[in-house]
Amino acid sequence: MERNILFLAFSVFFTIFGASCTDDNNADTEKPVIMLDEPENGDSLRIGDGVHFEADFADNEKLGSYLVEIHSNFDGHGHKVSSTRAEGTEPFFFKKSYDLEGLRNAHIHHHDIVIPENAAPGAYHLVVYCTDAAGNQSMTARDIFLSNEVESHEHHGADHDDAD
Repeated sequence: MERNILFLAFSVFFTIFGASCTDDNNADTEKPVIMLDEPENGDSLRIGDGVHFEADFADNEKLGSYLVEIHSNFDGHGHKVSSTRAEGTEPFFFKKSYDLEGLRNAHIHHHDIVIPENAAPGAYHLVVYCTDAAGNQSMTARDIFLSNEVESHEHHGADHDDAD
């Protein structure tokens, strides 16, 4: 009888230990995928206009969120304020997070980002981060330029988010 109890105790221990090891091996370690269509690398965007943002996000399990950040690159990415900016302008900065919780795939299309009239023209970085439900993160970046000399971008079509 004592032998059966000992066997049962070891069986329970190894079942619990084995299950916890198996769960660790099945943990989601795959990063989400970002396919940024708009803006494209090197695009010039008109000061005072909205930014046409279009991207697809995918994950093997579940997405969490994505973040869009735009910051100046006036000094080769040292993040100093340029001394050559025009009078009355300010370096443009944008940072906003969007929820994708529970989705595996999402097609995003919006014009949430508006470049203010007093934005300093010049070189900027647009960076998109995507984090899945497990905390894995991917990043993609674009070099963009803000200018008053660019024709206004006329984009026809409804703002929408498609997700499944």
